[in-house]
Amino acid sequence: MADPTPLYSQHYEIVSVQPVDAPKGTEGNDWHRYEIAQGTNSIEGHRQGKLKAVTKAVEEIVVLLNERRSGKRGRVNLVPTPKKSK
Repeated sequence: MADPTPLYSQHYEIVSVQPVDAPKGTEGNDWHRYEIAQGTNSIEGHRQGKLKAVTKAVEEIVVLLNERRSGKRGRVNLVPTPKKSK
């Protein structure tokens, strides 16, 4: 049975962060594959680093995605100051 919750009301969340071999065309060690989901939508990616650092970076991505979709992120309204005439 499909999830009856509307997609727009679901938050992004981390599904997994797992160690993997280096993606094709890259070098190095400590690669991880992560998956982020929002309902049936998913985002998959790779990131290099220690598990703790990668997990923290993916958590930050999730926070930014949720802030962006909720529209509650603070914005500064910059107003230019008039130049003083000489």
